[in-house]
Amino acid sequence: MREFSIVEKTKALITKETLVEDFKRLGIQKGMTLIVHSSLSSIGWVCGGAVTVVQALMETVTESGTIVMPTQTTYNSEPSYWQHPPVPEEWWEGIRTHMPAYEPEITPTRGMGAIVETFRTFPSVIRSAHPMYSFAAWGRHKEEIINNHSIDYGFGEQSPLARIYDLDGHVLLLGVGYDSNTSMHLAEFRSAKAKTFRQGAAMLENGKRVWKTFIDIETDADRFLEIGAAFENVHHIAKGKVGNAECVLLKQRELVDFTLEWLERNG
Repeated sequence: MREFSIVEKTKALITKETLVEDFKRLGIQKGMTLIVHSSLSSIGWVCGGAVTVVQALMETVTESGTIVMPTQTTYNSEPSYWQHPPVPEEWWEGIRTHMPAYEPEITPTRGMGAIVETFRTFPSVIRSAHPMYSFAAWGRHKEEIINNHSIDYGFGEQSPLARIYDLDGHVLLLGVGYDSNTSMHLAEFRSAKAKTFRQGAAMLENGKRVWKTFIDIETDADRFLEIGAAFENVHHIAKGKVGNAECVLLKQRELVDFTLEWLERNG
């Protein structure tokens, strides 16, 4: 039924060629370092679905640039913190014992969408080793961005987000809002007001499955919509449509710096 609704809302056939035109019109260029947050359904009915979207992004950016997507597996985490939904306390130890270890090649994403789940399986795409907050990348700077992703502070200075910052990369919000903008977590990490806690996940260590605990910071994406609106009041961004999707293209470094300043002022 949902697909019927998407077809009805799509005024003209969306193909790889029309998507490439839309990406270029928005301002995406060959050679860019680009982190993408996306919703396939927001684009409309795409001929070929998520595969077509990934191919169009790759054709636009080319291998002289780099595409990055968050490939999070937040179900692989300390069960006592779960809220959506919570699970009975008597299950917690069993989950810690039996949750399959994170493996970059096979572990599926959760809540990231069809475009991300498709992208991570493409040839020449590599994925970082963090058991909860992994990222996948393709193109020129993929090794630099993905390698050495620290298990502690998964959105911090030893994360793909910080490497995108170093490369002065861009963020594409493809049919999603600032509350999906992972880069803003880097600002949370850099804030003097960041609060730490112990997290846990199943992973492989020397070929053996272990339940590993590590240090993380408390994050709050609910405030990102307010911060994003304030950011747009003072910084240039590009807005346009890709298919039916309302899109935003912006410089990641400017957003991270602005978010950090906002957090320091407002807590």
